[in-house]
Amino acid sequence: MKVLGYQNRVADAELQEQLEASGAVLIEGAKWCGKTTTGLYVAQSAIFMQDEDNATDYKRIASTKPSLLLQGDVPRLIDEWQDSPALWNSIRYEVDKRRQMGQFILTGSAVPSEDEHRHSGTGRIAKLRMRPMTLWESHESNGSVSISGLFNSAPDIAAQSELTIEQLAFALCRGGWPVSINMSEKAALRVARNYVDEVVELDVHRVDGVERNPQRVRKLLQSLARNISTMASNETIIRDVTSDDTTLSTVTFASYMNALRRIFVVDDVEAWLPTLRSKTAIRTSPKRHFVDPSIAAVLLRTNPEGLLRDFKTFGFLFEDLCARDLRVYAQANDGDVYHYRDKNELECDLIISLCDGRWAGVEIKLGRNEEDDAAKNLLKLASKVDEQKMNMPSFLMILTAGQFAYRRDDGVYVVPIGCLKP
Repeated sequence: MKVLGYQNRVADAELQEQLEASGAVLIEGAKWCGKTTTGLYVAQSAIFMQDEDNATDYKRIASTKPSLLLQGDVPRLIDEWQDSPALWNSIRYEVDKRRQMGQFILTGSAVPSEDEHRHSGTGRIAKLRMRPMTLWESHESNGSVSISGLFNSAPDIAAQSELTIEQLAFALCRGGWPVSINMSEKAALRVARNYVDEVVELDVHRVDGVERNPQRVRKLLQSLARNISTMASNETIIRDVTSDDTTLSTVTFASYMNALRRIFVVDDVEAWLPTLRSKTAIRTSPKRHFVDPSIAAVLLRTNPEGLLRDFKTFGFLFEDLCARDLRVYAQANDGDVYHYRDKNELECDLIISLCDGRWAGVEIKLGRNEEDDAAKNLLKLASKVDEQKMNMPSFLMILTAGQFAYRRDDGVYVVPIGCLKP
């Protein structure tokens, strides 16, 4: 279908591949990240389950004769399918009956509650995760260094980022919400605030129909923001939330966190568990992250000017931005992103791990004065890996907010986030 002014996404190629290999594709991710627009770009017909003029009729049909909603040119887009979960089984059955690939595209900004009557979509419905726009998608990274190129043996690099530290601070606070990319700076920053307000006031309750205290939800999100890019425990978060007499039991905390994950707001990075030369206890707690750094900026009540005055906070939020972009780039290379930390406090901010066993270590540094220590950490981690049982790193990289991309004498790459692409 025609989509005016469509901005190409990294997910476009993966969506096309999935449509060629599956009867249906579910695009899931945070609302406002561009799922529907990306689906519409390749769809030949569409139905919008939240269309106010027809929503009631659609839900009635979905519960009585759902096959009526599946008729139309293919691929047929079914937007926010989770509003009528009964459609899942009907789509699965229709895929089996037609025995053709690329029949349906589903989009959803929330994971529906478990239903014992809903069949698995395995083999019929593939999943595609979307996140907000990366700096390369918003044309703020020039893409002169690619993750794919580094994995496929790029012995030397030489590139320069045009992204200034002031522009980076703004891009972080604005976030990767597609609607905000071409707005005025003031309006663009307002989009992120509106997103957080909707999460607090509506989405976290709507996901499963459970009433939750908006003030408590906001305090929980603020605590997660204060602990962004750290391995803060659940107990630490609960203590932080309850420090001003706000009550939050462990059961309530778990319920709130589950709701935030189901609407894709919380996007923690799991621990990497490599095979090492010696027995070293590896910490398995996830790192706290949001799906977009603008969420943390809003909750911390900061803005571009505030970040430039507080480089410690800027550093934590910069890692959150890098995690967002690297996850999109890793996914495009059939991989995922993890973090590493062991009992000896050796850590690596992010690990890119591909499905074929190749991996890379990434340290994230806002300033240049920490690059030497970052390189030592990366090289130490590489030396601990048991190369008899797993691959040595394809590359080691320090991801920075600086200008120049180059290869150090020790072999570690220094790459500005403003140069990176998949």
